[in-house]
Amino acid sequence: MSVLQQAADARAASFDLAAATRAEKDAALLLMAERLVQRADDIVAANAVDVDKARTGGSTDAMIDRLTLTPQRVAAMADGLRQLAALPDPVGDVVRGSTLANGLELRQVRVPFGVVGIIYEGRPNVTADAAGICLKSGNAALLRGSSSAYSSNAAIVAVLRKAVADAGLPADTVQLLDATSRDSVKELMRARGLVDVLIPRGGAALIKTVVEESTVPVIETGVGNCHVYVDSDADLEKALAVVVNSKTQRLSTCNTAESLLVHAEIADSFLPLVLEELMAAGVTVHGDPRVAAYSDDVVPATAEDWGAEYLSADIAAAVVDSLDDALDHIRRYGTGHTEAIVSESVTATQRFAARVDAAAVMVNASTRFTDGGEFGFGAEIGISTQKLHARGPMGLPELTSTKYVVTGNGHTRP
Repeated sequence: MSVLQQAADARAASFDLAAATRAEKDAALLLMAERLVQRADDIVAANAVDVDKARTGGSTDAMIDRLTLTPQRVAAMADGLRQLAALPDPVGDVVRGSTLANGLELRQVRVPFGVVGIIYEGRPNVTADAAGICLKSGNAALLRGSSSAYSSNAAIVAVLRKAVADAGLPADTVQLLDATSRDSVKELMRARGLVDVLIPRGGAALIKTVVEESTVPVIETGVGNCHVYVDSDADLEKALAVVVNSKTQRLSTCNTAESLLVHAEIADSFLPLVLEELMAAGVTVHGDPRVAAYSDDVVPATAEDWGAEYLSADIAAAVVDSLDDALDHIRRYGTGHTEAIVSESVTATQRFAARVDAAAVMVNASTRFTDGGEFGFGAEIGISTQKLHARGPMGLPELTSTKYVVTGNGHTRP
């Protein structure tokens, strides 16, 4: 089936889905979760095919980790759907309303986008998350995962579609596009009029391609070159915990720290500690000459390291002479995702938060908290680094638009 036909089917399904009640959508989500658990063995078996191909093809350990599904990870996908069912339905919420001087009643209400296309790489858990958050927000989902996860995604979507249909909603609420050819991406990006918005999730090359070539409106999710800046007034124990957690809690996510900046005044006290901890955790530190002076195991940083999203056990590190130098470094190399400061100085943290241009700013906390689940949003569709409509973790409200409903009593305009 062509992408345009799938998009047309999604458009038709979206009209019924937009009118579905919260109870109907929640029942579908709960049934989707139940069926995922019931079919976990089949999903993991399909995933094993993808993982074997990835290993044979020489994929990195980080990429294989993103790809791999276990019964526990399938159960976590199901839990994400259950959490969505427990969240308030944004559709129909009144954003603002008033009675005008002429007696007209004005309401701005949340409505679904309609059809949402998601283009993503590697991680098959995104398939369930994206399908669920689109359904809860009243949108039909066109899912275009990567070829590396096609067997996994096909198994997941087959389970989800059957559950949606058994719950009484259109099966075409959730559709998987062919991932064996790049043509499906091109067709999806040009399905303006059938697809309301595209959301790319993946590396810089994918996002750049979708943003630059799509005729369908795009919500840009960002690459994560996230920094942790350890200020001169930092509590070193807190700083050590935040840096190590930001880098090592999980290596392959966009909110993992990829860069470390340390104020020169505490470099002698802090760098030996943090280098030892990071290296003990298997992290390779790519440092400037001032960092390299503290350990022979530091790899000299190249120009490319400062802008890298490693998604691996690597981190770039530099010594800076001031908070403003740290801000300058972040402005030059940051991607607008998440930036963190560790400091006991209220003046420093306020200045950092006000002057850093990022979707999320962490003060004395790990970058790994930039996440829809951690923010209490439930499953997220992605983390937006753009400045229009949605920014940061995109939960249910960010998957809606609004329309105005104006109620009169035979009103005419003079």
